[in-house]
Amino acid sequence: MNLLMRVRKFLHWEASPKPDVNLLPEIYSHLKAFRLPLILTVMTMMVGTMGYVIIDDFALMDAIYQTGVTFTTVGFGEIAPISDAGRIFTITLIISGFAVFSSAVGILIAELNRGHIVAILKERRMLYNIARLKKHFVVCYHNEYTLEVTKQLRKNHIPFVVIDPREEIHAWAEEHKYPTYLKAEPHAELTMLKAHLASAKGLITLSDSMSDNIALIASVRLFEKEHFLPRPYYIISSAETVTDIEKLKKLGADTVVSPTKLTAQRVSAMAARPDMENLLEEFLYKSDNPLDMEEVEVPKYSWAVLKKLRETHMRAITNTSIIGITKKDGKFLAMPKGDVLITSECKLLLIGTQKDINTTKGLLRKRDKPKELKFV
Repeated sequence: MNLLMRVRKFLHWEASPKPDVNLLPEIYSHLKAFRLPLILTVMTMMVGTMGYVIIDDFALMDAIYQTGVTFTTVGFGEIAPISDAGRIFTITLIISGFAVFSSAVGILIAELNRGHIVAILKERRMLYNIARLKKHFVVCYHNEYTLEVTKQLRKNHIPFVVIDPREEIHAWAEEHKYPTYLKAEPHAELTMLKAHLASAKGLITLSDSMSDNIALIASVRLFEKEHFLPRPYYIISSAETVTDIEKLKKLGADTVVSPTKLTAQRVSAMAARPDMENLLEEFLYKSDNPLDMEEVEVPKYSWAVLKKLRETHMRAITNTSIIGITKKDGKFLAMPKGDVLITSECKLLLIGTQKDINTTKGLLRKRDKPKELKFV
């Protein structure tokens, strides 16, 4: 272990996570134009040094210094007497240096005007920001639905990356304050690596084009298999018709929403029960509401497996209420009674504060019976 690593370990410094994609080769490809000026600079320095040593018998360091001063045209003068032949050689060296520097500056300005190097450096900085994200959502294609989704994700402090292939994404990201975004084709494997999909919680694709949603869902499921990910991504998509909804679910989408159907359901609910609809909206979507609702999966190894609800004493320990159970086969049981068994990999629908729900998650992940049950 070297000294730097020991210092980091002593100070508990963590190395900054690096992105899965290295953009340095792309930067190097745009720097190829600088090779010729660099070679000419080295050759001019070598010729100048040899010239002063041969013509005026300079010492090696004096020759290198005189060549550098002359070549860069700084005008420091002669460090030792120079013969007429040496002065002619110096004039030639000055003209050569001016030509080399002029061409180098011209190439630099041309490359900067193209914007490729600056764009790559900006993208590289963005990739480092994305590499720091964990359990984030990858939101694909910018549109009206994306704007509303990202607003809700930001309010709930859920990290996200927006991906869109259009050039306007830079202006949209600045206007709508996207913290992390990429200009790329969402279904490409390179894009998934750039978006740090390996650490993401899921993906949201709300494109108006059905073909875009299909291509993206298929690409993500293929990415899972090729990279041997332990858990499948949670994919949310959108569709207009019932047929399209079924197609996307068969392809691998976990949830498919229909804007038309959702709008009709909300309008009819408001017409039939306006007070309850307003209450539900306050409960589900208002960020400062102390209560929350979440579905928690019971692991196979949990101590609560094959226990009756009343035997777990969840309400007494964590102050959360179980208002529903989704069995492993997908069957949902609403308002379960105390004698209902908790089975392996079932999902409990909990209501309570976020702190109490997190406490319940921790208890369900334990293998042994919690100590808190001894006092209940």
